[in-house]
Amino acid sequence: MRSDRIKKGLERAPHRSLLFATGITRSGLDLPMIGVATSFTDLIPGHIGMRDLERFIEKGVHSGGGWPLFFGVPGICDGIAMGHRGMHYSLPSRELIADIIESVATAHAFDGLVLLTNCDKITPGMLMAAARLDIPTIVVTAGAMHSGRFRGDRVNLISAFEAVGKVRNGQMSERDLAELETCACPGPGSCQGMFTANTMSCVTESLGMSLPGCATALAVSGEKRRIAFESGKRIVGLVKEDVTPRKVMTKNAFENAIRVDMALGGSTNTSLHIPALAHEAGIELPIAEFDRVSRETPHLCNMLPGGPHYMEDLDAAGGIPGVLSRFVKVLKDSPTVSGKSILENAKAGIVRNDDVIRPLDKAYHKEGGIAVLSGSLAPHGSVVKQTAVSDKMMRFEGTAIVFDSEEDAMKAIMDGKIKAGHVIVIRYEGPKGGPGMREMLSPTSAIMGMGLGESVVLVTDGRFSGGTKGPCIGHVSPEAAEGGPIAIVRDGDGIILDVPNRKLELKLSADEIKKRLAAWKPREPKITTGWLARYARQVTSANTGAVLKVS
Repeated sequence: MRSDRIKKGLERAPHRSLLFATGITRSGLDLPMIGVATSFTDLIPGHIGMRDLERFIEKGVHSGGGWPLFFGVPGICDGIAMGHRGMHYSLPSRELIADIIESVATAHAFDGLVLLTNCDKITPGMLMAAARLDIPTIVVTAGAMHSGRFRGDRVNLISAFEAVGKVRNGQMSERDLAELETCACPGPGSCQGMFTANTMSCVTESLGMSLPGCATALAVSGEKRRIAFESGKRIVGLVKEDVTPRKVMTKNAFENAIRVDMALGGSTNTSLHIPALAHEAGIELPIAEFDRVSRETPHLCNMLPGGPHYMEDLDAAGGIPGVLSRFVKVLKDSPTVSGKSILENAKAGIVRNDDVIRPLDKAYHKEGGIAVLSGSLAPHGSVVKQTAVSDKMMRFEGTAIVFDSEEDAMKAIMDGKIKAGHVIVIRYEGPKGGPGMREMLSPTSAIMGMGLGESVVLVTDGRFSGGTKGPCIGHVSPEAAEGGPIAIVRDGDGIILDVPNRKLELKLSADEIKKRLAAWKPREPKITTGWLARYARQVTSANTGAVLKVS
């Protein structure tokens, strides 16, 4: 066992003494040592229920014949960090989480890992660590939140974000808003739609890194407890069988996960996280792969924010096994932590609601959730959640109104300065220029709430929440801080959006673009102290997953 390096031999007597101080028994030293990384915190709704799941994981590990050892991992709530300085730290925290798990797992020579996670950067950070360490690992995602109720209607987090614009536009009173904000998020769990947190849970199960049903089993449910127990038990089997993450997260597995993501209409943030996971697993996965798979994968699940269905609906309809069952003929087989292959899990899947998980020939859209756009404004690519864009806005030509920060753009939106026909350009918000590539749910929700979603486009080198809907194009690469064309856009310039033809064009001659780029001068990142200053120097472009350079 890997843990023998700290348990076996005369020279390890001091190590054993320290282990005995933790309460481990003499016979316990003969068992596989299972590290349980938990991101429990009182700060994030998706994580407040994890103490309960920790108990069931612990029971499962003991039942399976292992010894569980818990350690903590930090988490940031993107919703709470949204719209202020805190959001600079969200995406970078992915790297911290991966580094922490690598450090603790290696220093303490764990034989296996259970990763108890939820939410936007925590789940991909944990998966990155799993791929990097390549020791037996199983993931337990803590589950989605139930829908809220507001005067008889189902509501969710995005209802609260969009209400801000409605109040500003006179469509809702502040008294109504006060009532809505207390019931939009009724309790534990990751926010209710196919936003980034739940998209990453679905990606995790589709990759084969969690047990069937884990992605959609709701927080605080008995089903989630049972999955936590079985995952704790199963990790001991994975250690004995030496099934490691790189044997599960194969090239086939990544293609399968992207396919499910496209069918679900998931968050554009997966185009950052999945390439980063592949990078850690030693697999090259260009962003163009998302567009290739999307073009051949119909959109089967019309989930929030673009559609009406909640995670609770997807779970009741058959969950990820049900979605996988629709693609039995095109899935590429790959092992999973369950002990069965992804094809076996897919064949066992049952669809219980043909409207929530539609058949291939009755898809909501012929293509999948994400489109990768390129052109003179985004030479290295950009992304849009095309299934959340109305038919009217799939092609659009407008005039640029340019902002060098999210705050300036948000002020202009709330002050009524954005008009129909505008293309809002928010730049210097990329991985390097932000630094940290902030999500921008506040401006996108305000635009929708103020009724501008059918007449205004937003383009940025930053990124969007999985809760974003409408014509919002993010991840523009190269970013402004690297001298990409987005840096030289001026108010009044024409911009052309053509989603079907995958184009994002700056309506300027090649000579004019070249002239402006030659005159462009680099700017300092907006944060020049602390660890984000180091991050800004090391981070790569969005189109490569915003991973950190080794040197």
